[in-house]
Amino acid sequence: MAEPRIIVVGAGPAGTRAAEAVVKAGIRPIVIDEGRRDGGQIYRRQPDNFSRPYEKLYGTEASRAKALHDSFDALKGQIDYRPETLVWNIAGGQVWTANGHVQETLTYDALILCTGATDRLMPVKGWNLAGTYSLGGSQVALKSQAVSIGHEVVFMGSGPLLYLVASQYAEAGAKVVAVLDTSPAGARIKALPDLMALPSVLWNGIKLTRALKKAGVPVHHQITPVEIIGDAGSGVKGVRFRKASGAERTIGCDAVAVGYHLRPETQLADLARCEFAFDPGTHQWLPRRDADGRATTQGVYLAGDGAKILGARSAEASGKLAALAALCDLGLPVDGGEMTALRRDVATYAKFARGLAKAFPWPAQQAAALPDEAIVCRCETVSAGNLRAVMRETGAIEANRAKAFSRVGMGRCQGRYCGLAAAEIIAAEAKIPVEQVGRLRGQAPVKPLPIAIGEEG
Repeated sequence: MAEPRIIVVGAGPAGTRAAEAVVKAGIRPIVIDEGRRDGGQIYRRQPDNFSRPYEKLYGTEASRAKALHDSFDALKGQIDYRPETLVWNIAGGQVWTANGHVQETLTYDALILCTGATDRLMPVKGWNLAGTYSLGGSQVALKSQAVSIGHEVVFMGSGPLLYLVASQYAEAGAKVVAVLDTSPAGARIKALPDLMALPSVLWNGIKLTRALKKAGVPVHHQITPVEIIGDAGSGVKGVRFRKASGAERTIGCDAVAVGYHLRPETQLADLARCEFAFDPGTHQWLPRRDADGRATTQGVYLAGDGAKILGARSAEASGKLAALAALCDLGLPVDGGEMTALRRDVATYAKFARGLAKAFPWPAQQAAALPDEAIVCRCETVSAGNLRAVMRETGAIEANRAKAFSRVGMGRCQGRYCGLAAAEIIAAEAKIPVEQVGRLRGQAPVKPLPIAIGEEG
């Protein structure tokens, strides 16, 4: 009997543990990763010629990052590792990849998607100015290039990543002017019963806040972003926001990092014809999966933050669990007790994630209040006013129909950064629940490809 072909997409926490489980079963998996090195976004590895210590680079997660990197290094001789390779389409039991100008089509018996997450963004007037970055983008600059995005940086948004990246910048010696958090401080108290599911992780979050305070970084809660100030010639010059009291304040800076927690990278699951369901707790459409990670498409398994945002620790557990489910479905022996323990771990992380959603709520109301001149889709320069006008003129209140008429979400990022906010704008204008707006459908290629691309060999 031929060895089954198992493909793992992603080499972050979920992908590494999935590959490890497959190797332990005596199978050599194909591991495809868009990054140059393993680690994913959260544990992104620094270039070979950089030598910053783990404690400086990853803070409270240093030991977990090192353990994951060491595990992947030990796997390299036992896997078919393909870095800097984009999976740009999935259909009919096949995966299409591109590495530079070379394309390859691979069949699979089991496909484990560990695609990770990207920033979840809410537009604000002026966010299209040079010097405005996502939280993830600012973190990449620090980890991969050892640079700050500016001389004086404001971090604005909500969620654990806001505090993590701000503290990493402060630890690296960058000038962090302020942290502006849209969530109410009291929301965290209400979320405590769920957050106590993982006391050690909660404590790490508290330590990040303390570190910022020790570094003298002002932290403002329950703010409402008003405008990122600047001009096209020189970029960002400051941030104007409204405090909980209603008073407006302006802070000078030359760079802003914005983000509201994370959103799963679900485009590949969509192309694989997986079913989706709306998650009211986070206002997002997520692919359906069972407790072990099986998607509704046979032979496809979902793990890590690419399926639902549960954090890096859950990603490690769910990656291993999905791999064991795939091995079981292929008729190979697995440890049922281990699978039960992993399900229990993932359930604990899910409870903690529910707490985070309560503590750092997605500010849907900001979309309704966006001024008409604010840009929503930066790729296509579609403003909130453009989108609202299209709705009034055409009656388009479904996401893909609104996209066809307005071009919102039709650019290079395919709605990754504007799609969720655009749906909120449509829902507010049409006075309907956001789930009725639907979601933007994924299309191949999921990211731009070189014009000259050919088959391998």
